[in-house]
Amino acid sequence: MKFSQCGPLRGEVTIPGDKSISHRSVMFGSIARGTTEIHNFLQGADCLSTISCFRKMGIEIENNGNAVLVHGRGMRGLAKPDTVLDCGNSGTTTRLISGILSAQDFTVTLTGDSSIQKRPMKRILDPLSQMGAKIRSLQDNGCAPLEITGSLLHGIHYHSPVASAQVKSAVLLAGLYADGETRVTEPYVSRNHTELMLSCFGAAIHTEDTTAVIQPADELYGQKIRIPGDISSAAFFLAAGLLVPGSEILIRGVGINPTRDGILRVCREMGADLTLLNENLDASEPVADILVKSSRLHGITIGGAIIPTLIDELPIIAVMACFADGETVIRDAAELKVKESNRIDVMVRNLSAMGADVEETADGMIIRGGSPLHGAVIDSRLDHRIAMTFAVVSCLAEGETEIRGAECVNISYPGFYRDLELLKI
Repeated sequence: MKFSQCGPLRGEVTIPGDKSISHRSVMFGSIARGTTEIHNFLQGADCLSTISCFRKMGIEIENNGNAVLVHGRGMRGLAKPDTVLDCGNSGTTTRLISGILSAQDFTVTLTGDSSIQKRPMKRILDPLSQMGAKIRSLQDNGCAPLEITGSLLHGIHYHSPVASAQVKSAVLLAGLYADGETRVTEPYVSRNHTELMLSCFGAAIHTEDTTAVIQPADELYGQKIRIPGDISSAAFFLAAGLLVPGSEILIRGVGINPTRDGILRVCREMGADLTLLNENLDASEPVADILVKSSRLHGITIGGAIIPTLIDELPIIAVMACFADGETVIRDAAELKVKESNRIDVMVRNLSAMGADVEETADGMIIRGGSPLHGAVIDSRLDHRIAMTFAVVSCLAEGETEIRGAECVNISYPGFYRDLELLKI
């Protein structure tokens, strides 16, 4: 797909539902008693993979595009699937469902596409095994396919070496079925959608500093959920509005959970003209409209505790740094290497091809702003966030930009290119 430089971006955009919350709403609804009604569910490929997996385990799920109804059968209501569970490109599906499956009374195999079969699963295999789970990598390489045989689980206190919501959630979900309290301590607090939503479903869960604590549950209960817009998707319009001269964009209904709002803090620190409007609380998740106007940015250093709150936004932040005054340093972000692609390597290669002054480091990047960018052929590596990032860059780069594998945005934002085009004047 080919893109060209454009003029100001103006107008409004409503962001699709949060991917992380969409996954969890279906999973928790499936193991709850009664019907869970979900609005603004993200109809992206990853979240549809989660629906597919639970349907194969006997859960009736109605999806008419406007609302999703999950007819839960309780914590012990899942049935042995007739086939392998295919998680597609979804790391969230693979890791979180492993925690649930570790306590069922059947054996199941989880797999996914070629990307999933390269992503590290040892980070969940270790703590789940400590809880008594019978879970193994069939290729003995710490990756999917995974074979899981349900077993009796016991509570543990797991000290996670990485701040990962997927790892934390897998252990907490297994903890629902354990024989005692389960704790997960992280080096920094990762996104807390699991803790907030499980509490709404009736779980006894709380946090103590960087530790999440859950008690075994007898039953969860279906809920009515409205999912806020995904701030990770909103980030592309934030950047476009800040960077394209003369732009002003109102982004409607964005989730601004404090464990996810690092992009807002970074934008402000870089000098962004950014205003939150209509702030409210929707099913325990804070939501707001975001008004963003083109701004002159300056370089900053990004690292430490803020990284888990913006890990998926770092590619587009690197682009903002290319157009900022001075140097931006991104560190403590080695987790980018094990996403859908090695996002550090992909960003450095592609930005360099467009003329950016960018340098790879062991755990991040150094970007020196001010170099004019030009069009290039971009390999997205079938990574949705990389494709969307360079669609934004193309608005600013001289000449034509071609993005290979551009259709991969369907993973998280099927209407992205249409929404971006509608803002062009």
